[in-house]
Amino acid sequence: MKKKLSMKKTVGFVVFLSLFFSIGYSAFKIITTPENISDADIHTHFRSDYILMLLQCFLGLIVLGLPRLLERKWSFEIPNYMTTLYFIFLYCAIYLGEVHNFYYVIPHWDDILHAFSGAMLGALGFSLVSILNDSEKTKVSLSPLFVALFAFCFALAAGAFWEIYEFIGDGLFGLNMQKFRLADGYILSGHAALSDTMYDIIIDALAAFTVSVIGYLSLIGRIKYTQRKEHNKEKEEM
Repeated sequence: MKKKLSMKKTVGFVVFLSLFFSIGYSAFKIITTPENISDADIHTHFRSDYILMLLQCFLGLIVLGLPRLLERKWSFEIPNYMTTLYFIFLYCAIYLGEVHNFYYVIPHWDDILHAFSGAMLGALGFSLVSILNDSEKTKVSLSPLFVALFAFCFALAAGAFWEIYEFIGDGLFGLNMQKFRLADGYILSGHAALSDTMYDIIIDALAAFTVSVIGYLSLIGRIKYTQRKEHNKEKEEM
């Protein structure tokens, strides 16, 4: 237990420092970067890119404490591995993705993160229902099919809310979270501009569905094992 807690705290501290110093860096670049850059190559950052970087890092620091806030408010414990994966996701999405430009440098980086987040949110959905089933305050016993459906819908809803957040951020602050502008500044239009959002949602759905199916089969196997164990126990007592 101590090793798990230590790993969670260590990863969280590394992510905190990375985002904290990135806020200062992005604020400095916003001030020093010209608003319009001509003859930009694929490695050039525009001022709007640094505004996006600042916004993402600032929000990253806020949501970094979300697991602890939820645990305190609703008096339940999120699995340590889940919190650690959540910290790693923030590091990959914000620090590596936005600050180090992995979205453009590493092929399919955005797709990898969406697959990761979809699977993680699906697993979180299973964990939430498991906590509800095991809670003494709420005497509820949900079927494996309902649990799997909830996990899938939970992950997909979270992915949809994220796309709404990106759309609003792009519209209000002139950002490029939905990647409608290429690294060289070329602005996509029509189906090409929409494809990033739709691919993200599809990947979220596929990852969540995969985790939901695995979780469903796992629950079915656990129920059958418990029933078989109880049946054998009754036979021995007879």
